Amino acid sequence: MKKNVLIIGAGGVAQVVTHKCAQNNDVLGDIHIASRTVSKCQAIIDSVHAKNAMKVDGKLEAHQVDAMDTPAVADLIRKTDTQIVINVGSAFVNKYVLDACIETGAAYIDTAIHEEPDKICETPPWYANYEWKKRDLCAEKGVTAILGAGFDPGVVNAYARFAADEFMDKVKSIDIVDINAGSHGKYFATNFDPEINFREFTGVVYSWQEGEWKENKMFEIGRDWDLPVVGKQRAYMSGHDEVHSLAANYPDADVRFWMGFGDHYINVFTVLKSLGLLSEHPVTTAEGLEVVPLKVVKAVLPDPSSLAPNYTGKTCIGDLVKGIKDGEETEVFVYNVADHKEAYEEVGSQGISYTAGVPPVAAAMLIAGGEWDAKTMKNVEELDPKPFFTILDQIGLPTRVEFKGDDKPWNEW
Repeated sequence: MKKNVLIIGAGGVAQVVTHKCAQNNDVLGDIHIASRTVSKCQAIIDSVHAKNAMKVDGKLEAHQVDAMDTPAVADLIRKTDTQIVINVGSAFVNKYVLDACIETGAAYIDTAIHEEPDKICETPPWYANYEWKKRDLCAEKGVTAILGAGFDPGVVNAYARFAADEFMDKVKSIDIVDINAGSHGKYFATNFDPEINFREFTGVVYSWQEGEWKENKMFEIGRDWDLPVVGKQRAYMSGHDEVHSLAANYPDADVRFWMGFGDHYINVFTVLKSLGLLSEHPVTTAEGLEVVPLKVVKAVLPDPSSLAPNYTGKTCIGDLVKGIKDGEETEVFVYNVADHKEAYEEVGSQGISYTAGVPPVAAAMLIAGGEWDAKTMKNVEELDPKPFFTILDQIGLPTRVEFKGDDKPWNEW
């Protein structure tokens, strides 16, 4: 049976999600997209029609909603007869949308941990601050909630589970590496919401090592990685969502996240931070205006969705997992390579939005088909990764595995 979908958000990732839902509406049924600005939703719908992306005839409609208004979201779920909500709005709205799904019984999918606007890098594990508090309620009401089902978090969690299940008797470390070797041609820009992007890098860098949380400063620990397709790239240990659930599910393994940054990005970021322009706390100007510096910076930077037409190059995101197999040390790299230009030609978005937006649609299809309809709250590594990889292969994000000198698709091992 088809499962109608409601997409929350109207940014670059929402554009990818909408296109991919349209391409698979024989499974996902009616598609609705909602945000505070309905014209942004309509623009995404227009882009879907411009590319004739609908697989079969069906409903594709725009709606206005404040995603922080749980009753309004619940009303919209009922009005649209939605069975699956894909939340790709700001991380600030997650808990409100989740509550609406619990109230109505709709399945819930998101791509990041909930955040509060006035708090950065709260006490780990981050999921325990908001989402995991609703786990028992989801189980009691039989509501499926799939947390962090983007790429990272999301696909990389499935990579860790796959590597552990297929290649290890014991997992010793999980290193997630995210490299964007593309170029957008702007002096400075972020690939997704600047406010969320900068908040990741202004707080404490948390990693799970030696059975406890370790703290570092951003850009304190760097390492050169030699990766498929994109070659040698510098990446820095960063705090990130998936570390927090993987640490809970693989407590005996070290879990770290590494993100690639060029010197130019680091220099501009350092100046902005040193001047206080990345602060989330309000300041008062000489004219008596109260402003939040971080929001001002966001306002003057390019909209991430505007980067897509001129973006070139590739991304490489994967997990290097080390462990023990048959008493011997072993390691495996599970990864994906995506192309910015190809993403734009297909759905009108750049590669970072593409990698974030395709996986939640795969998750929705698995819920619709029953494989991931867990009737409780799950992080991605708690679910069978193989049907996830199978759909990702089909809809644009194939998984490859590098092991003992061989590099081939995941399902050929």
